[in-house]
Amino acid sequence: MGSVKIPSVSLLYVFFLVCVGFDGINSEGNGWLNGHATFYGSNQNPTTLGGACGYDNTVHAGFGVNTAAISSTLFRGGEACGACYQLSCNYRLDPKWCLPHRVMTITATNFCPPNNNGGWCDPPYQHFDMSMPAFLRIARQGNEGIVPVLYRRVSCKRSGGVRFTLKGQSNFNMVMISNVGGSGDAKAAWIRGSRTRTWIPMHRNWGANWQSGFDVRGQRLSFKLTLVDGKTLEFLNVVPSTWRFGQTFSSPNQFS
Repeated sequence: MGSVKIPSVSLLYVFFLVCVGFDGINSEGNGWLNGHATFYGSNQNPTTLGGACGYDNTVHAGFGVNTAAISSTLFRGGEACGACYQLSCNYRLDPKWCLPHRVMTITATNFCPPNNNGGWCDPPYQHFDMSMPAFLRIARQGNEGIVPVLYRRVSCKRSGGVRFTLKGQSNFNMVMISNVGGSGDAKAAWIRGSRTRTWIPMHRNWGANWQSGFDVRGQRLSFKLTLVDGKTLEFLNVVPSTWRFGQTFSSPNQFS
């Protein structure tokens, strides 16, 4: 009985197709990780999408409506606010509801709280509760359930410079930092007044809001920001001495 020759190259090719999910995107690898997603609902008022990150209005903050609330595993106590993720619905696992070959970028602007009862936002799940416009770019309309996704961190591409919104009162200064490019998520922040002369560390109050207890009223303000990826930029004299609480100032500088 003669031996049967196996076409090893063909088998390897089939194995490759199975591993990559036939479309090159719907699989783990190249930085893609498994997660799940659903959507907020029909109300797309941008003032409702900032949530636990403290962005009063996601359009004003520079993020539009392509946003998501993320589970506690991803949220990291607010450190992930402003981070960008690419998402693709995993068509190989759910061809009924997933749209094939669709990839989109969202910004993390809110927190999907755990219910500690096996919910999708409980640790250790990686879950994205997306705005409806964002969700419908990767999945079919009409699905009220959960879809499997593949996701990966990507650099944020922002229009214009980093924005600083001044909040607080008297000598309590709180600054909302938004429209941050690069990794998008701030690790540390400092403030300096024109009469202060030294950098004063700020502390994360909640989400994208940073605070300091120094009275810097009537001074030109500068900021320094370090992102989670370690990149640091200074934003010198971005705020004039005539500033008032509630105003937003945009810097010409931006992370790449």
